[in-house]
Amino acid sequence: MAARRILWVALAAFICLATLVGGALTYVAESENSLDFDGVRHVSIPPASDLEAIMDSLQSSGILSARWSFRYLARLTGWGSQIKAGRYEFVSGVSNREMLATLRAGLQVQVRVSIPAGTRPEQIAESAARNMAFDADAFLAALYSEELASELSTDTLHLFAYMVPDTYFFYWLTEPEDVIRRMKATADEVMADAASESGVLESHDDLVNLAAIVEWETSVVEEKARVAGVYVNRLKRNWPLQADPTVQLAILAREGSKRRLLYSDYAIEHPYNTYLFTGLPPGPVTNPSASSLRAAAAPEEHSYFFFVASPGGGHSFNATLSGHNRDAATLRRHMRRRRQQATSEN
Repeated sequence: MAARRILWVALAAFICLATLVGGALTYVAESENSLDFDGVRHVSIPPASDLEAIMDSLQSSGILSARWSFRYLARLTGWGSQIKAGRYEFVSGVSNREMLATLRAGLQVQVRVSIPAGTRPEQIAESAARNMAFDADAFLAALYSEELASELSTDTLHLFAYMVPDTYFFYWLTEPEDVIRRMKATADEVMADAASESGVLESHDDLVNLAAIVEWETSVVEEKARVAGVYVNRLKRNWPLQADPTVQLAILAREGSKRRLLYSDYAIEHPYNTYLFTGLPPGPVTNPSASSLRAAAAPEEHSYFFFVASPGGGHSFNATLSGHNRDAATLRRHMRRRRQQATSEN
């Protein structure tokens, strides 16, 4: 009888202990272990991070509250050694189990990559790398990779201009080469439907080259195809393009920034200067937007050979040099009056 009583006491003690242990484990696993914040917070877990480094990342991102309970559950379950590198987001109130389950399953979120229009390779690389695991130098190296350019049916002079300005979403650890492949495919899709309409632009490289000039010439979407048509007309006549953006590129290469062009600038010896050399320049002057790509792929058919900025905005187009000179004189008078007014106001 006494032995049976001892057995029941031992069993009761075991049940109590198991209940306590189970309760403690449940508390460690399921209770909230994040800081209090609104919305979501993101954390980047680099490859080959150990458990302590992972907790450092979670805490520096303002997510993890207590390390000890996270560490305990991670080691008890073995999940701490199964965490996958990447970019993750968490809401306030998340538990250790939820954090570890998300990290272990690799349930990453994508990051935003915004590419600006009308810029140069260095700025594109900086924008691409801003939210990604790679740096700008790695992206530039991929842009100038002859092997990658050949794979994508272009060359290293043209590849950067296929980085179509837009907002893209990638996983944080995506390689720069894969980012470039995706953007190049986007540009090809934009130009695919009308790639042969001009009659003088023989390849996508030619199209992106002309589109880059259009990008720098005008921000008025409605007139981009008309501007492209002017340059196509000049190409058909074997005239020099005389495109100011190509001279601006020469200034940029010389001085590091664009500025107002002077008459003397048109004589700058530079391979991109289309006042000195006929045909398209050796490569694009910038990365054109989708609207400029479409304009180059489907240029407007007309008889214009000249255009100049209009005082009212946009550009004035002319079929004759005399009409062009008249509109240019109107613009010069307008600019002179503006300078005089600015001087009198100061």
